Amino acid sequence: MQIAQVAPLFESVPPHGYGGTERVVSYLTEELVRQGHQVTLFASGDSVTQARLVKACARALRLDQACVDPLTPHMVLLEQVFRQASAFDLLHFHLDYWHFPLSVRQPIPTVTTLHGRLDLPDLVPVYQLFPSMPVVSISDAQRAPLPAVHWLGTVYHGLPEDLYTFRETPGTYLAFLGRIAPEKGVEQAIAIAQQVGMPLKIAAKVDPKDREYFREVVQPLLHQTSLVEYLGEVGGDHKDAFLGEASALLFPIDWPEPFGLVMIEAMACGTPVIAYPRGSVPEVLEDGVTGWIVEGLEAAVQAVARVPLLSRARCRQVFEERFSASRMVQDYVKLYQQLLAPRAGRAAA
Repeated sequence: MQIAQVAPLFESVPPHGYGGTERVVSYLTEELVRQGHQVTLFASGDSVTQARLVKACARALRLDQACVDPLTPHMVLLEQVFRQASAFDLLHFHLDYWHFPLSVRQPIPTVTTLHGRLDLPDLVPVYQLFPSMPVVSISDAQRAPLPAVHWLGTVYHGLPEDLYTFRETPGTYLAFLGRIAPEKGVEQAIAIAQQVGMPLKIAAKVDPKDREYFREVVQPLLHQTSLVEYLGEVGGDHKDAFLGEASALLFPIDWPEPFGLVMIEAMACGTPVIAYPRGSVPEVLEDGVTGWIVEGLEAAVQAVARVPLLSRARCRQVFEERFSASRMVQDYVKLYQQLLAPRAGRAAA
């Protein structure tokens, strides 16, 4: 198949640090290439891929201080995609709804993976206006706010099986990985660590919109205890060691998490997850197998004491069975074939 993968431009593919969507696009693209498909990746110029790369801008926008209006390079991106659309069997977008007005007016089949939260009232009229656009969810829970759109299927994220190192021996600290924001639960993670008297290492980025929250809420908490260490962003081998050498990952979220890539990253290392039951958590985690799904601070504190009851080898096994990149690509290829079947039938006729 000739497939176009269209990524957002805020991070490179793969990202150097934090960046869930672009990371998944990278894993999907490279595994499609490995399985023999002809793939073109539309992304920022500092992306690295085995696919053909079309550069919509020189570098990831988050790292480009010269970029004032992030919409302009995305306009360039969309024009690049649709000028070349006839060269592809299918266009796979990861841009939310930005391309819908163009996609609906051209004949090449498209599919869109929705990576973000959908419980925002402003989204309703957009999806009502484009009811025929095929979309893919990354968890069944993500669909709840928009049940009537054209859901083609749910495809859980997957990681390359050799990306993370399984570590059978648990570490002596708790880990928090991701983004510093009120809904991500970093305050809860700090409180859990203080209650159990266990070190907590926080590896997370701070977006510009969350800098005030970090400065006024999180930093004072960091100064109150020597148990908590803030590391900033981590990636690559540093993330592998950070997750693999932890006793458990804390994921005390307070929002409808669409997927939560960090949960399967931890599982790939053999590290159990302690999480609150929001959004996709009950779909991704198996309570009592790959972690503990708990409600509230007191239950989370109790769950830390029960982490030794969990098998790190079983965490890794579940990752390999449910969340590998090869499984993710197999699921997407089935959806691609489903979209292409009517077109193939018309061509044959």
